[in-house]
Amino acid sequence: MKKLIAGLAAALCLVSGATANTGGPAWDKFPTEKLQSTASLQNGAKLFVNYCLNCHAAAFMRYNRLTDIGLTEEQIRTNLLFAGDKVGDLMKVSMDPRQAKDWFGATPPDLTLVARSRAGSQGTGADYLYTYLRGFYRDETRPTGWNNTVFANVGMPHVLWELQGEQVLGADHALTLAKPGTMDAKAYDSAIGDLVAYLQWMGEPVQFQRTKLGMAVLAFLLVLTFFAYRLNAAFWKDVK
Repeated sequence: MKKLIAGLAAALCLVSGATANTGGPAWDKFPTEKLQSTASLQNGAKLFVNYCLNCHAAAFMRYNRLTDIGLTEEQIRTNLLFAGDKVGDLMKVSMDPRQAKDWFGATPPDLTLVARSRAGSQGTGADYLYTYLRGFYRDETRPTGWNNTVFANVGMPHVLWELQGEQVLGADHALTLAKPGTMDAKAYDSAIGDLVAYLQWMGEPVQFQRTKLGMAVLAFLLVLTFFAYRLNAAFWKDVK
């Protein structure tokens, strides 16, 4: 009986976690074509290192893996490495987790698999992140001065506010731009698409190779099926 109760409790926790992303506004669709663009992935890596890696680690990813998206080790070393990190190092942060919890209310999560873990009934994890990173608005009641339409009372400040500007939430729950940033809305949406594309790629760097290999296997099986069919016909042609 104890084991049964424990199993039911664990199942309830899993269901609760799975439905955690069902509330809030509808998620916008992430522009999936970004995943096929090397330039988008490289720009996303640049945005990630400059704006996300200060607080969030990607402890299961090494810098030298970025060669898979067309960067050379010299480009990685020159443009993406700071504070004495080496090309073969993991993407970790030096922030003390205890201090981070005091500042933000919770330790910033590792982002290596964030795009794969945020999927919900409204769409993929990439859809969630694409909507979330464009949903910040000014809220002076929050300790950071920011809130989010997708993640209510979020502890994370809007680190990209200089690019997007400052949005406010209206009485109809619609976001309007009160103070422009260095990018217009189209450019900012494109930049967020690049960042999310990188986060999606980082969760499974071999996804492109896996897709190509799968297509090659299917093509091989199709050809093999044709020859098997012809061979079967040759064996049975004289059998009536």
